[in-house]
Amino acid sequence: MKSLLAAAPLCLGLTAAAQANTYLIDPTHTFVNYEVSHFGTSTNRGRFDKKEGTVVFDRAAKTGKVEVMLDLTAVSTGVAAMDKYLQSADFFDTARFPTARFVGDKFVFDGDKVTEVMGNLTLRDKTLPVTLKAANFNCYMNPMFKREVCGGDFETTIKRSQWGVNYGLQFGIPDDVRLEIQIEAIKQ
Repeated sequence: MKSLLAAAPLCLGLTAAAQANTYLIDPTHTFVNYEVSHFGTSTNRGRFDKKEGTVVFDRAAKTGKVEVMLDLTAVSTGVAAMDKYLQSADFFDTARFPTARFVGDKFVFDGDKVTEVMGNLTLRDKTLPVTLKAANFNCYMNPMFKREVCGGDFETTIKRSQWGVNYGLQFGIPDDVRLEIQIEAIKQ
């Protein structure tokens, strides 16, 4: 979800630069997925089909800021009735809180590679810290855009109850939600 948003930071740290650069998240190469255990038997998965964001990054100083917004009304599980239910007050309550937002302002590096992005996730009008761990990170010169593109795979596990998403806890739907963020962002 939020994190989802958080994914943007991946686009960072590649080749040294003397100033901050701005990257726009490419929504066609960025996916925020979640998974939660279904009573210990199988795994329910879904994704957020509408997302946008920016990364402002100074590689030399190893500083920057990532902002990613997810449209929670665009949750997609492959089952229309489930998508609608996830938008209800039992889960995302999109009538009141249609978006989730991740803002990351601390990057951890191993050399010039981003390994973590720390920030805050806002969901259902509650903001809490979240750390995204990079499972993969790279930058390259995109031959079609003729610009640098950075991205990778990020992940975290959150406890949904911290954001007030409590439905089903009493009868065994787990609190832990794994977020997987595949992201690419294009240098502007």
